[in-house]
Amino acid sequence: MAGLACAAAGAPLELRWLLPLGVGAVVCALHRVDAWRGGILGYAFGLGYTLALVAWMRVIGFDAWLLVSAVVASYYALLGAGVALLTRLPGWPLWVAAWWVAVETAMSAWPLGGFPWTRLAWSTLDTPFATWLPWVGASGVSFLVVVCGAALGALLVTERRRAAVRAVAVVAAGLALPAVVQPASMGQGWQEGVPTAGVAAVQGDVPGEGNDVVAVHREVTRNHVDATIDLARRVERGEADKPDFVVWPENSTAVDPFKDSDTTTGIDAAAAAIGVPVLVGAIVDGDRPDEVLNQGLVWDPDGSVGERYTKHHPVPFGEYVPFRDQLAGLQIGRLDMVPRDMVPGTRTEPLDISGVRVADLICFDVAYDDSLIGQVRNGAQMISVQTSNASFTGTAQLEQQFAITRLRALETGRAVVVASTNGISGVIGPDGQVVERLPLRTTAVALASVPLVERQTLATRYGAMIRTGLCLVGAGAVLAGALLARSRCAGGAR
Repeated sequence: MAGLACAAAGAPLELRWLLPLGVGAVVCALHRVDAWRGGILGYAFGLGYTLALVAWMRVIGFDAWLLVSAVVASYYALLGAGVALLTRLPGWPLWVAAWWVAVETAMSAWPLGGFPWTRLAWSTLDTPFATWLPWVGASGVSFLVVVCGAALGALLVTERRRAAVRAVAVVAAGLALPAVVQPASMGQGWQEGVPTAGVAAVQGDVPGEGNDVVAVHREVTRNHVDATIDLARRVERGEADKPDFVVWPENSTAVDPFKDSDTTTGIDAAAAAIGVPVLVGAIVDGDRPDEVLNQGLVWDPDGSVGERYTKHHPVPFGEYVPFRDQLAGLQIGRLDMVPRDMVPGTRTEPLDISGVRVADLICFDVAYDDSLIGQVRNGAQMISVQTSNASFTGTAQLEQQFAITRLRALETGRAVVVASTNGISGVIGPDGQVVERLPLRTTAVALASVPLVERQTLATRYGAMIRTGLCLVGAGAVLAGALLARSRCAGGAR
C-alpha cells in the first residue's frame, strides 16, 4: 500500500500529500527488521510503486512494463535492506533519507543508462518541497521528502516521542523557508531587467488515432510545415509577433531530411517563410547502416544546418537493442521492431540559435541530470524540450513528463519551451508556472516572449556536489549499520 500511495502522488491522481505518508509507512514497516526481511519488504514496495507509476508503459508492451518494474524494484530491495540497518542508528531519519538518495542515484545511472522516472522529487510539483528545487536540486528534494516521511514514521515507532515531534516541527519549518527567503540566485526576480526572446513552439498533431508517428510521418511533417507557414502569414498581416526562432518536436520528421528531397523541400519552405531558424526534431541516418541519430537540427532560413543536439538517452528496446548480437538467435519479435540502434549524443554545450544559448533536450532526456545541468552550467539562457509522446496518447505519461519539465524550469531558473507532436506543448516560466499550454490533439502554435536568464541557481552550481555528498553519507551510514548489526550478533553468540 505504501508503494501505491507514493505512486498516487504523481499523475493521473496527483495526490501530492500522500508522498511523505507513503514514505513514512514503508519506513515504519522496515523499522528494525532484519536486513533480509527489509529487502523483501523493499522489493514489494518498489514493485507496487513502479507498476502503478509507469502503468503507461503497457502501450509499449506488457513485457516491457513488467520487466522494467521488476528491475527497478530490485533497487528498492537494496533500499529496504539498508533502511532496516539504519533504523538502529541514532538520528536514523537523516541516514535513511541520504541512503534513499544514494539508491535513486544508482537507479538513475545503471544499467543501460538508468531509470530516473521514479525519483521522489518528480512528484512534488506545487508543494512546499518543490520550492527547494533551485536551492538543493532534485536529489536534495528527494532527501527532504524522505526526511519528512521518516520523521512522521518515527512518531509511530520510536519511544522518544518528544524528540520525534521536535524533528517533525523542524522539518515543517524548514520546508517553509524558501517561501520566506527567495534571493535572486534562486531564479526569482527574472521579470525585471532580463532580455527576452520570442519563441514559437509548433504542435503539428498526428493524424488518425494519434499514436503512430511512423505510419503517417509525411503527414506529420507536412502539418509542421503548414503550421509554420501559417504563422509566417499571420506575422506578415501583423496578427502575431515574429519569433526569434521556432521549435518543432521530436519526430517532426521520421526520415533523414538530408536524404529525403520532399522533407528537405518542406523544411526549407517553412524556414524561408518565417525567416528565422527552425529547431527541427529529426531522425538522421548514422555513420553505419544499422545506426540512427535522434537530433535537434538548427535549420536556417537559407537552407543550411548549423548546430545540432543528439539525444543523450535513447530508450533501451524502444530506440536501440542492447546485446543485439547475443539476443539475435532467440527469435525475439521486439528486435525486428527496432531494426537500427539509436546512437546516444554527448553534447553539453548549449545550441546557439539566433544568438540565444539554448539547452536542448529530447523527450526522456528531461528526467536525467547530465542532459540538462551541463548545458545550463555552460551558459544556456533557456531550455527547449522536443518530444514525441504520441505513443502514450491517453496515458498519464504526458502529465508526468510535463510535471518533470515544470520542475526542471524551477530547478534551473530557466524558461522552458516544449514542442510535442500532439501534446503536451507549451511554455513554462523560470518559476515553474505554465505561461501557455496548447490543447491536446490539435495543430497549434504557442508563441511567447521568454526571459533569457544568465544567473545560476544554487542547484545548478552545487547540485551534483549535494547529490554526491548525500550518496557518500548514505553509503557510509549503511556500512556503520551493518557493522553495528554484526557486532550485536557476535555479542549475542558469545
